[in-house]
Amino acid sequence: MTGTETQDATGQGLDRHWRAVVILTLLVVFLGVGSSVLRELWSWLNQPVAEVRVGGATRHLDKTLLAQTLAAGLDRPLLQLDLKVLQERLVQDPWVHNASVRRQWPPAVEVVLEEEVPVARWGDKGLLNHQGDIFWPELKPEYAALPKLTGPAHETVRIMQQYHDLNRMFSAAGLRLTGLMLESRGAWTLELDNGIRVIAGREELVPRLKRFIRIYQQSLASRAGQIEQVDIRYTNGVAVSWRAGAGNNNAG
Repeated sequence: MTGTETQDATGQGLDRHWRAVVILTLLVVFLGVGSSVLRELWSWLNQPVAEVRVGGATRHLDKTLLAQTLAAGLDRPLLQLDLKVLQERLVQDPWVHNASVRRQWPPAVEVVLEEEVPVARWGDKGLLNHQGDIFWPELKPEYAALPKLTGPAHETVRIMQQYHDLNRMFSAAGLRLTGLMLESRGAWTLELDNGIRVIAGREELVPRLKRFIRIYQQSLASRAGQIEQVDIRYTNGVAVSWRAGAGNNNAG
């Protein structure tokens, strides 16, 4: 190898060395600047929450009060909030069916509520939504007009469906079903809008009720106000319990 070739090789080696040094230096500078920018961005995004906004169609929930209560419990800046915990806190209210929570900027928490819609009473203290879920708010007089359903908690959907099916049957006869109870052993009891309780039992429910409707229309409708209960758990006929002073128990 000549002297010129040796010098060229040495020069190329130095060039590669300095290029590596320059690249490494630029990388360090870039990472330093980038880290600083990220810290600034994080600091800007992770400010204390300035506002809690609550939206969604509500009738029973006070959105202003919910926003104030939620804001009072926020002890961390926006990015450090656990939104799942906030969502779980909201759904503890019996009127909240579901709630979505998200971050907004400038720093705010936005909540969208889905309120429970009661379709029936459950026993004396609860309400049912359209999915058959039981919830336990403070009951108001306005819910007295809802049908009253009672039974095992795991049978809510079945009881609701049975109520709708039987109510159609009674509506065709000019009557309205206002209550339905399923006992743990499977027996059904009905409440009619005229105050009559119908003991239907477990077996042959629909045939028994059709027989009751026929007997009611033929013989009992004119004295409906005097009847307390009708037991239809008979092969033929029914047993009528009259209100005090109205008459004697008898089978028809």
